[in-house]
Amino acid sequence: MRKVALITGGTRGIGLGIAQKLAKEGMDLALNGVRAKEEVEEVISDLEKEGVRVEYFPGNIAEKKDRESILEGVKEKFGRLNFLVNNAGVAPRVRADVLEVEESDFDYLMDINQRGTFFLTQAVAKWMVEQKNVSPASDFALVTITSVSAKLASTNRVAYCMSKSALSMMSQVFAVRLASQRIPVFEVQPGVIETDMTAKVKELYEEKIAHGLTLESRMGTPEDVGKIVAALLRGDLCYATGQIIAVDGGMMVGRL
Repeated sequence: MRKVALITGGTRGIGLGIAQKLAKEGMDLALNGVRAKEEVEEVISDLEKEGVRVEYFPGNIAEKKDRESILEGVKEKFGRLNFLVNNAGVAPRVRADVLEVEESDFDYLMDINQRGTFFLTQAVAKWMVEQKNVSPASDFALVTITSVSAKLASTNRVAYCMSKSALSMMSQVFAVRLASQRIPVFEVQPGVIETDMTAKVKELYEEKIAHGLTLESRMGTPEDVGKIVAALLRGDLCYATGQIIAVDGGMMVGRL
C-alpha cells in the first residue's frame, strides 16, 4: 500500500516542486489549494504520469469548514494519511513599513500562514496518533515549510516574518508532543526561491545574490526544496526529529 502525503498549496511553486518529487518516490498525493479543480487538471495529470494517485481538495486553510472538508476528503478518498507537508502561505498584500501596517492586512496573512496552518496540523496530528495506535509500524511525519524570514527581519514584511517565526516554534512544540508516538517533525527553511511569489522582486534578489547574499550564486528552485522534503519523508534523517533544515544556498552562514 502506497503512502499518502497531504501537501497544502501543492499545485504551484514550492508545493508543486515537493509534489513532483514525492510522486517520483511513489507516494499518493492529496493536494490542497484555493484554485478551482479545472484550473489544476493539467498539474494533476502530469503528476499522475508517475503512476501514483493524485486527488485535489480545494479550500482555504484559514477557514475551519475548509480544513474540515479537506481532511474529510482525504479520509474518504484514501482512508489514511502518512505525511503532512505544511506549505500553503501568502505574501503580504502590501509591503508596508512596520510603522504603517494595517490590521486587515496583518490579519489576512496571519489567518492563513499561522492560525490556519496550526489548526490543520493539530487535526492531522490527532489523526496520525490514532493511526499510529492501530498500526505502530506505519510511518508518519510532519514537515512545515517556513522561511529564512523566521530569523531574518524585513521591515516591510513584518507579518510574514512573524508568521514564519511562529511556525518555527509550532514545529518544535509538535516535535516534543509527538515524540512519544514516534512521529518525527521537521521544519524546512527555504531562502530565496524562484516562484511566482518572488517573481516581482526577482531582479532585486538576483542583484543581491550577485553581491554575495548567498554562497551559491543562484536563486533556489522548488525542486531543491522538493528533494529535501523527499529525503525527510523517506526517513533518510533518522534520529533527528525537531531539526531545522535550511535550503538557502548558504545565506545563513556567518561570514567575516
